[in-house]
Amino acid sequence: MSFMPYVAPEQLMKDRSEYAHKGIARGRSVIGLEYADGLLFLAENPSATLHKISEIYDRIAFAGVGKYSEFEELRIAGIRLADLRGYAYGREDVKARDLANAYSQALSSIFTQQLKPYEVEILVGEVDGEAGGTSIYHVLFDGSVTDEQGFVVIGGQAERLTEALRTRYEPGWDLATAVRTAIGVLASAPEPRDLPAEQIEAGVLDRTRPQRRKFRRLAPEEIERAAS
Repeated sequence: MSFMPYVAPEQLMKDRSEYAHKGIARGRSVIGLEYADGLLFLAENPSATLHKISEIYDRIAFAGVGKYSEFEELRIAGIRLADLRGYAYGREDVKARDLANAYSQALSSIFTQQLKPYEVEILVGEVDGEAGGTSIYHVLFDGSVTDEQGFVVIGGQAERLTEALRTRYEPGWDLATAVRTAIGVLASAPEPRDLPAEQIEAGVLDRTRPQRRKFRRLAPEEIERAAS
C-alpha cells in the first residue's frame, strides 16, 4: 500500500516558488523601457537563433527569461490567441492587456495544479497612439501580473539592475540613448564587463513606423552605433 506524505499547502507553494526562482535566476536578464517613440526590449543573448524577444502582433511584443522551451511555448500560444482574436473581431481589438491576462491564468493554473511550475518570467509590451498609450505587463511564474511604468528588468540580477536603471532612467529618451543606457546597465552586473553588440538582442515597438506592424529588430550595426 503506497503512502503519500502530507505536505501543508503553504509549504508546497513555497517549495514551488523557490524552485522557479532558482531556474529564472540562472537566466540572463531582459530590460524593457519606454523611450520617446515607443518601447525597447533589450537582452544579453549570445545565440543568433534562439530569441528572447519577439513580435506577437501588430503593436505587441514579447520577451521571456528562464527556461527557453517553456517561454517559447507561451510565445507561440500568445501568437495563436492574438491571431484568433484578430480574425474573429478585428486587429484593433487585440490588446496586450488581454494577452497578459491569458498568460496570467495559464501560469497560475500550471503553478497550482502541476507538479513542476514553469521557470519563466515574461513581458508583454504594446504601443498604441501617443506616448501615453505605451503598456508593459510583467507576468511571473505563478501568474502574478503587474502593469509596469517607464522601465522593468526581469531575470537574473533583476533587483540589482533595477536599482542601477532607476538612478539613470529619464522619460523621453531617444532610441540611441535608451540602447546605450540599457547596455551599460546590463554590463554592470554581476560584475562590470564589456558586452559586444553581437551578444545583444534588441527589438523595438516604434509607433512612428508607417507600417501596420510596429515591431522591428535592431541589427548589431545599429546597436554598436548607439552604444558608442
